[in-house]
Order: sequence, then structure tokens, then C-alpha cells
Amino acid sequence: MGSSRPMAVTPQTNTTLAAIAEALRDRDHFVICGHVSPDGDCLGSQLALAAVLRQMGKKCVCVLAREEEPPRDLAFLPGFDGLMPAAAYKGPCEVFVAVDVPTTERVGDAARLQAAADLTVTVDHHAVPTVMSALSYTDPAAASTTMLIWELAAALGAERDRIVATCCYTGLMTDTGRFQYQNADAAAFAAAAEMVAAGAEPAAISRHIYQSRSLASILLEGRNVDHMALAVDGTAALSWLSLADFEACGACKADAEPMVDVLRAIDGVEVACMLREQSGGEIRGSLRAKGDADVAAIARAFGGGGHTAAAGFTFCGTLAEAVSALAARLGIEEPCLPAEASL
Repeated sequence: MGSSRPMAVTPQTNTTLAAIAEALRDRDHFVICGHVSPDGDCLGSQLALAAVLRQMGKKCVCVLAREEEPPRDLAFLPGFDGLMPAAAYKGPCEVFVAVDVPTTERVGDAARLQAAADLTVTVDHHAVPTVMSALSYTDPAAASTTMLIWELAAALGAERDRIVATCCYTGLMTDTGRFQYQNADAAAFAAAAEMVAAGAEPAAISRHIYQSRSLASILLEGRNVDHMALAVDGTAALSWLSLADFEACGACKADAEPMVDVLRAIDGVEVACMLREQSGGEIRGSLRAKGDADVAAIARAFGGGGHTAAAGFTFCGTLAEAVSALAARLGIEEPCLPAEASL
């Protein structure tokens, strides 16, 4: 794991991690951004790379693609308090680095920073047919983008210390679903072992993310189960949460993060879909799979994307319309519809 990977064979890859390292050494000012609605791999990749660059005396800032509250269960990550909305950043952007995000559309408000940068770089593990950066490296075989940042740190000759290891391990642990998903392969475990040896603390990280749920999240889970509908053969599960559900439970967006995995955990379920109504009127969909099911294909049908076992999309329409559309796609004949659909 200490050596830089060879060029990955993906449509948007045009360089190697070693070449990216060489380019970064010669620059001074960096803006690092991930995707909208950031998760553990996204923020872990941003904060790990920022820590590495600062070791090298570089100036860098990590921006959020949208003006939204990042997940509070990740607030323990070193550098979390320094995150700022891209729309609020007015400083220099010599190099724009996109991590864990494959397209300009997904960097949201940071698109203007990318457009103004002298050099643009992408490090990611989501394969798409387009290129968003001058230097682009994507390896869909990597279980997390933080695995690639971990290797990039080595290519840069940086010290992969406790801070870098903590951020990288967090991304790897969350993107493998606590090392339960199909992407938890030998390379993932080997990388995790290196990160732990460098100072990452698995028990503490797990406690922050998986064992510190709010009461509101537990109450929300009850509504998630109440709304759940299954396919006739039991292989697909669908549920939803409305703004009214969040208000009644005193919950925020982060409280809903575990919900799709609750559906996925049901015996016999191969595909799980969780729909969440957002204040802007859009519906956010999260998909998870077991076995050989490909939820990325479902996400792409609704304008989204992701991995075979974990994907997401944004549905433009009402919550009732989203429930009906996903139920039809998943073979669920009588979904539990939101109240407005039954009036």
C-alpha cells in the first residue's frame, strides 16, 4: 500500500497518483472540495489531504459544496471546525482538488472555484464517462477514496500520522459499512491495518459514528419502519421520511443517516431504498444492496450514481411521486404513501 498505484482504467483517468503528487509539490494554494451531502469518505478525504498538504507548508482550505450542515457524527475529525461553505470562500484558488466526487455538478457552489483555478485535480473512486479535471485519477476498485488519499500521502513523502490515519480510516470504515459491504476486500483490510498502525483508533471512531445516535434518530427510525413496504418476494424494501416526520421527532438530516441500513438489514432484502424529503422541495434517495444487486443502475435511472452496493440520487418532484416511482422500479405493488398522496 505504500507505493503509488498504476493508472486505473476508467474513462476519466488520465494520470497517476505519482504524477498528481509531483504537480501538487509545485503549488502553494489549494481548495479541496467533495460532493454535496458529504459523508465520511468525502470529509475524511478532504481533511486527510488538507493535513498532508499543511505538513508540506501549503495553504489550503476545505470547502463544502453547499451551504449545509455537515454530519455532526463526523465532528470529531481533525480539521472539521475549519470547513466552510464554498459560497463563502473569497480567497485564492491556485489548485482545486475534487475528492470523492466525479462531476462538476456534484461540487455545487464550488464550481466557480474550480473554473477559476490554475490547476484542477480529481482523486475519486466513482467511474463516470466524463472528465472534470486536468489531472484525474479514479480507481473504482478502491473501497474508499480515502484509500487513494492514503496512497497519495505516501507518494508525496508526507508523514502519515494519527491525524491523516484517523481521517482515512473513517472514510474507509464508513464506505465499507463497517467492513460489511462487498467492497471490504483484502486491499481494504490491508489499508485499514496500516491506518491503525499509524494511530487510527477503530473503537473510538466507531463509537463516534455508530454508537452516539441521538434520541431523535431513534424516534425517526420508528417512523421509518412504520412507512416501510416490501416487495412481494421480500427482496426489496422501500421507506420514506417527510419533513413532518423530522419535525415531529425533533430530528435533523444527520439523524436519518442510519435508516437505509435498517432496511438493508432485514433478512431476505437484497435492495433497500430510503427516501428523504428536503426543505428545498427535492427528495433525496439512498440505495443499498446485498449480494449481486446493482443499485448504481437504479440510481442512474433517476439521474444519480454511486457504487454497485451503495448509491444515491435526487428526485425532482413530490415525496408521493418519488415513492410511487421507486415502488414501481423495485416491484413493490402497494407502497405506504405519504398523506398528501391519499387525499
